Parts: sequence; C-alpha cells; structure tokens
Amino acid sequence: MNLALNHTQQSLREEFRSFVQSSLQPYANDYDRQGFIPDTLIRQLGEAGYLGATLPAAYGGREMDQVSYGLLTEEIGRACSSTRSLITVHSSLTAETLLRWGTREQKEKWLPLLATGQKLAAFGLSEPGAGSDTAAIQTAYTETIGGYVLNGVKKWITFSQLAHLFVIIAQGAQGITAFLVERDTPGLSVQPLDGILGTRASMLGEIHLQDCFVPAENIFGRKGWGLQQIVNTALDNGRYSVACGSLGIARACLEDSIAYAKTRHAFGQLIKDHQLIKQKITNMVTEVKAATLLCRNAGYLRDKKDPDSIIQTSLAKYHASRTANSAAAEAVQLHGAMGCHDSASIQRYFRDAKVMEIIEGSSELQQLLIADHSFAHLNAIL
Repeated sequence: MNLALNHTQQSLREEFRSFVQSSLQPYANDYDRQGFIPDTLIRQLGEAGYLGATLPAAYGGREMDQVSYGLLTEEIGRACSSTRSLITVHSSLTAETLLRWGTREQKEKWLPLLATGQKLAAFGLSEPGAGSDTAAIQTAYTETIGGYVLNGVKKWITFSQLAHLFVIIAQGAQGITAFLVERDTPGLSVQPLDGILGTRASMLGEIHLQDCFVPAENIFGRKGWGLQQIVNTALDNGRYSVACGSLGIARACLEDSIAYAKTRHAFGQLIKDHQLIKQKITNMVTEVKAATLLCRNAGYLRDKKDPDSIIQTSLAKYHASRTANSAAAEAVQLHGAMGCHDSASIQRYFRDAKVMEIIEGSSELQQLLIADHSFAHLNAIL
C-alpha cells in the first residue's frame, strides 16, 4: 500500500493551498467574530467546484477521489473550521449521500444545484433530546394523502440558516425514515443559534417543523431504513471529512507554534532552543504524522470501496480529533498570553478543536465502535 500522493493529488493540494491563502486565511478570524460566512466566499467555493468536489461531472462536480477530497477538507480546515463544516454538511453528509441513495429524479433535480453552490444543503438529525443516540429522535411523520406530515424540532443544525434543502430524519409507524424537505415548505422555520464554543461562523440553527407536508416522492432512501441507509452513510462520509479537517487544525497549531518559537525570545534566547519547547514540538509532530497516515489510509480504502474503510475512518476521526485538541492545548501554552487573545488564530483553533471531538460521532462513541470491532476482528483493524 502506497500512501504517497500522486501527481494529480499533489497538484490539487497546491491549488487548495493557493485558494486558502488568498481567499480564506486572511479573513477567518473575522468570520469567527462576526458569526457568519459571507455570500462572496460561498460563491467562490461554488465556482472553484469545492461544493461538489466528489460529485460526477455529469452533475457539475469535479469527480475528486476521496484522498483528494480529504486534502481539500484538511487545507480548508487548516484555515477555517467553520468553512470546512459547510463543505462537510453540504458535500459529505448530504450530496454524497444523495448520490448513493437518491432516486434518479432526486439526483437530477438537486445534485447539479448542490455541485455549483446554487443551493445549499443541511442535515437534520440532532434534536434537543437526541444526539449520539440517533434512535431516540422524536420528530414524527404521519402518512396522509399524497405524502407525509412532519412535526418536530431539530437542533444544532450546521448552516441551517442558509440551507435551501434539508435532510430530515423522522420517526413514524414504519420506522425511522429520511425526507428531503425544501426550505420554503409551509410550516418549516429556522431559528438561529448563537453562543457556540467553536466553529462560530457555521451558522447553526434550530429547525421547527409544524405540520409540514412532504410529497411521497421526497422520501429519501427506503421507508423505515433511515438509520441503516441514510444516517449511517452520511455519518461515515462526515467522519472522514471531520477527520481530515481535524488534521488541518492540528497542522495549523504545529506550523504556527514553530513559526512563533523561531521569533519569540525568553530568558536570553529564542524559545525554540528551550528543551521543553522542543519536547512540545516533537510530540505535536509525531501525533500529526500519525493522524496524517490514518487519514490517508482511510481515504485510500474509501477509494477502493473496501468495507474496512468504515472502521478505519472511525480510527482516523478518533485520533485526528484528539490530536487537534492536544496540539491546540500545547499551542496555546507555547504562545502564552498571545495564544489566549483573539488577535491570533490559536485561540480559535483551541475552541474549534473541541467541537471536532463531538460532531459526527463523539470520541466516546468512536471508542465503543473501535473497541467492539477490535474484540471481533483485531487483525483486520490493525
């Protein structure tokens, strides 16, 4: 197995870095303070093809392989985790899942719009009383003439303030089912949510559904198979994106720490020459390298459509998100007071990193998945 990047992947990485350096990195702290991402950036992401990165060209996508898509979310995540969260929820959770499980009519209607960013999508799973326990959702559907009526509340829904299309997971007589619900559906409203710890520009919202009629053709996947088909596929896609985005945060902490250590003097010398600083950098380098290999391996297996890609993606997400948190904590400590002030990006990385251990399956949930798989198939997971 060769995890080195090929020529195409290297070229794409250079493209992503150039985009990030010119269009994103200089403004990321402002987005964090303002609590939103401007339409101009979303338009740029759409024009660059990043909102349809993995979709087929027939739908207007760029047909990137999974390793290349991982590089995209890593580079975007290196600069702005809120922007990475848009790509994750729009592309990984929704568009890729729609490509796999949508009907021909659903794909033909929505994928060209999603690929170009003409329409944005959000994934409505979490509720006030249901997070990791996805089977505990209370949003309900009832069958009626020509379709279904939805009632309930979805909470912490990323970019729901802007989304035109929602995937809504609901419980009913025939089991948990997914629906495609358009924003202008009567009875659907979105209440913005502020005050989140990290990814503050991800424009979270609370979706209220009151007697929302959804036509029968908007069922997404098989009726009663919302968890097995739609949720599991979406979360697996999202975990890969979040894993690579976490790697981006960790690398940002490492790179910024090295740059700072080369210029900051303390006790008569550059702090890069202090033994304890060298220890911090060494630990960060080692963990970032390990996270890189896990993410590359997950992308490689996903491209092969290897069944082991699911557990390897969980491993990558678990380790990379933990690495982002440990690297951010060390970076804040290394920067001292500067690391705690919003004039520097370090404090933002620190806050964003904690979110990564919660979204798309918490670290505790990944521990259960990884341990159970290890008890049954240790040789396969290693």
